[in-house]
Amino acid sequence: MIFRGLLGHGRCRRANKILILCDGGGSNSSRHYIFKEDLQKLSDELKIEIRIAHYPPYTSKYNPIEHRLFPHITRALQGVIFSSVDLVNNLIKQTKTKKGLKVFSSILEKTFETGRKVAEDFRDNMKIVFDDYLGNWNYVAVPQCC
Repeated sequence: MIFRGLLGHGRCRRANKILILCDGGGSNSSRHYIFKEDLQKLSDELKIEIRIAHYPPYTSKYNPIEHRLFPHITRALQGVIFSSVDLVNNLIKQTKTKKGLKVFSSILEKTFETGRKVAEDFRDNMKIVFDDYLGNWNYVAVPQCC
């Protein structure tokens, strides 16, 4: 089960829900059903509700990760000539702050398939519950098993 390997599981063993903050664009856009289909599969596999809150377009600057993580990674990479992906990965892994921020990094070797299409029956059978307020940007993937 993937949940055992998720960071934070040791601190939140009794958590019964996950909240994910997402930017509004790219492959995890609020408009893409392929993202919702993959999210539903993850929810089913983990047997846990996953709530998604998308930032509206042009508001990713309010995403906490933009301010709490990226400046420190930028500082760790400053002045270095990137000669390999491993070098960059190792520098990112070494990023930390006096206040206790520790960065975890890994290289994905997987080749991701492009041009994927959502399953024809997904929209009719999905267990994605859209919120009444701003439902385009806020929704929950409910596991089908529970």
